[in-house]
Amino acid sequence: MSDSTGSQLPVVPYGAWPSPISAADLVSGVVRPVEAWPGETGTWWTQARPDQGGREQLVFRAADGTITDVLGPEWNVRTRVHEYGGAAWWVSGDVVFAVKWDDQRLYRVEPGKRPVPITPVPPAEAAWRYADGRVTPDGKTVVCVRESHEAGEVRNEIVAFPAAPADTVDPTPTVLVSGTDFVAAPRISPDSRRLAWIEWQHPNMPWDSTSLWMAELVEGDVLQTADARLLTGASRVGRGRAASRDGQSLMQPSFGPDGRLYVISDVSEWWNVYRVEEESGQLTQIFPLHHEVGRPAWVFGDSDYVVDRDRLVWMTYTDDKGANLVRVSEDSTESDALPFVSLAQLRLAPDGSRLTALAAQATAELAVVEFRVGADKRLSWSILNEVPDHRLDAAGISVPRHVTFPSVGGRDAHALFYPPASASVRAPEGERPPLIVTVHGGPTSAASSAFRLQTQYWTSRGFAVIDVNYGGSTGYGRPYRKLLDGSWGIVDVEDACAAALWVSAQGLADASRLAIRGGSAGGYTVLAALATRDVFTAGASLYGVADLGALAEDTHKFESRYLDGLVGPWPQAKKVYTERSPLSHIDGFDRPLIVLQGEEDAVVPPAQAEMIVAALAGKQVPHSYLLFPGEQHGFRRAENIIRAFESELSFYGQVFGFEPAGLSEPVRIRHAENLPQRSAR
Repeated sequence: MSDSTGSQLPVVPYGAWPSPISAADLVSGVVRPVEAWPGETGTWWTQARPDQGGREQLVFRAADGTITDVLGPEWNVRTRVHEYGGAAWWVSGDVVFAVKWDDQRLYRVEPGKRPVPITPVPPAEAAWRYADGRVTPDGKTVVCVRESHEAGEVRNEIVAFPAAPADTVDPTPTVLVSGTDFVAAPRISPDSRRLAWIEWQHPNMPWDSTSLWMAELVEGDVLQTADARLLTGASRVGRGRAASRDGQSLMQPSFGPDGRLYVISDVSEWWNVYRVEEESGQLTQIFPLHHEVGRPAWVFGDSDYVVDRDRLVWMTYTDDKGANLVRVSEDSTESDALPFVSLAQLRLAPDGSRLTALAAQATAELAVVEFRVGADKRLSWSILNEVPDHRLDAAGISVPRHVTFPSVGGRDAHALFYPPASASVRAPEGERPPLIVTVHGGPTSAASSAFRLQTQYWTSRGFAVIDVNYGGSTGYGRPYRKLLDGSWGIVDVEDACAAALWVSAQGLADASRLAIRGGSAGGYTVLAALATRDVFTAGASLYGVADLGALAEDTHKFESRYLDGLVGPWPQAKKVYTERSPLSHIDGFDRPLIVLQGEEDAVVPPAQAEMIVAALAGKQVPHSYLLFPGEQHGFRRAENIIRAFESELSFYGQVFGFEPAGLSEPVRIRHAENLPQRSAR
C-alpha cells in the first residue's frame, strides 16, 4: 500500500489487527468443489460442506445454468479406500455411480429416481469399500477398485458387477485383478476388449515405483480377464518379499477414443504424458516438459490430461507464473497461459465439445471451469459454480510469491511467502510481524499458491506466513522428491528452520516470534523441529506424529510401509526410528505447543497426540490440547474448525504478547506461568 493512503490508517500492532475474516467465515457458506465431471447434458461436481458436518454433496449444473443438489441431506459421497479416498463417484452418460459414506456401498443414481444400491451388503460395517470405477461402453458393467476388510486382512482388488440393480439377490462381484498389494485406475478400452490398470507393492508408495498392466476382457455370464501382462514398470514379487523402490512412478492410464493407451510416467525425472506401445511396452513422450503433469496419488481419480477424438492430447501443468493448458497434436503444439494458479480434474465431455477442470485461483475460492475451443482455435473459459464472495478488499488479500532460499549443505529449498496484508490498519513503525512457518502434510505433497481463506485468516491479522516446499516435496521433479528418502525428520526440519531464519534475515519477520504449524506429517516436522532445534518460539501440531515406531506398528495398510522409504525398514531400523521420534527428545521440548487431534483418526491415532501431551505436562512446558470427537484425519466439522482456529490464534496471542481482535474466550494454556514474559504489544 502506498504511503499516501497507508500513512492515514490507524496503527495497530501485528497480530492484533482486526480482520474481516472470522473463524466462522472459514466454514460458513463454504462449498468447496472436490471433484468434477462433465456429463451429456450438464456438469456434475461434489461440494465439501463444513457447515453440514463436513459431508460432500453431489450437485448438477444443467445446460441452462440451474444448479441443484442431486442427493438428500443424509448423503455424504465419500469412500474409505486407502482412508484418503477420492473417486467416490463417476459418470456414465448422465447416470452417476456414487459411494455412500455410511455403508460404503455403491449406488446407481439416475435423474428423477431414488438412488439404489448395486453392491451387496457387506459382512460387517464398511467391510467392502469401492472407488475409482468406470462403466463398460455398453453401460452394463461397472469395473472398479474394491478394498475388503475381512478376518483381519485388507485386500485391494479390481472387481466387476452389473451396473443395474439385481431383481432378486445382489450378485457377488467378479474379481478381475488380485494378488498384488495395491491397484488403481482400472480403465476400459473403447472397444471393451482391454483393461489397463496401475499396481504397486510394499514398501512402495504410488510415487515411488509402480507398474502398468493390461489384460483382455472376456464377455460371458460375467465379465472376466485373460492374458494379463506387464506393459512397463516394476514386476510383481512373491508375497513377503519387498519390491524395489527404484523404478518409475506410473499413473493415470487412459485410452484415447481411437484405442491408443496413454500414461503419466516420471521416467524423465518429471511426471509427463507418454503414449504406450502395447506390444513392446515402449513409452513415447508426447511433449517434453521440465514441469510436472500430475501430482502424488494420495487419492484416487486425479486427471491431468485427456485425449480427444482428433488425437489431440490436452495436458495441464503449473509453473511459477500459474496454470498452463497445452494442446499437442501430431503436427503442432499450442500452450495457453491461464489466469489460474493451477488446474486439476481435467476431463472431456462425452461429445468432445468441452473440457471441465477445477481451477485454483490466487484471490478467490476454487472454481469449476469449462473450456471450449472456438472455430478460430482460440480457447475460451467460463466459471460454472457459485464461487463464494468473501467481500474482501483487494488490499487486504495477501498474494504469495515463490521464493528459493539456501538450506543445509548448499541445497536450495522452495516456499511460498505471504506478507501481512490489511486494508484497514497499519503496523507501528519499525515493528516486524510474527511469522508462521507452515509445513504441508504428506510428506510427499506440496504447498499450493491457491487461495485459501485459512491462510488469509493469519495474514489479515498481521502474521507473515511462509508455506515451505521442503526437500521431498513434489512439483520440482523426482530428484527433489527423493531428497526425503531415509531423511524424514532431517531434511524437512532443516528446510523449515532455514525458511524461518531466511525470512527473519530479510527483515520480513520478528526473529523472536517464529511459530511453526503443520498437520499429519507436517505435525511430525513441527514436533521434531521443536524437540531438536532452537529456532522456533512456539508451535502448533495438528494430528502430528510423535512416535515413529508406534506409527509403523499402528496405521492403515496404504501407509503401513511408507516409513520404510522415509526412515528405514521396520523393525530392522528401530534404532533410527527411536532417534528420529520427537518423544525421544523430551529434554529438547521447552517451547509452548498447542496440539489438536481428531478422536477417530485411523491414520495418526490419538495415542500419538496423548504421548506428546503427557511429555509436555511432565516437563511443565506451556501447552494446550484439544481432542475433537467425530473427526478423522483432518477436521471437517464446522464447529471443530472454528474452535481449532480460534484456539490457535488465542495461543499465539498469549505466547507472543498481543491481544487478538474478535476473540471472546482464550484457550486454556496449561503451565501458562512458564510462558516467557512479554510486554503487551
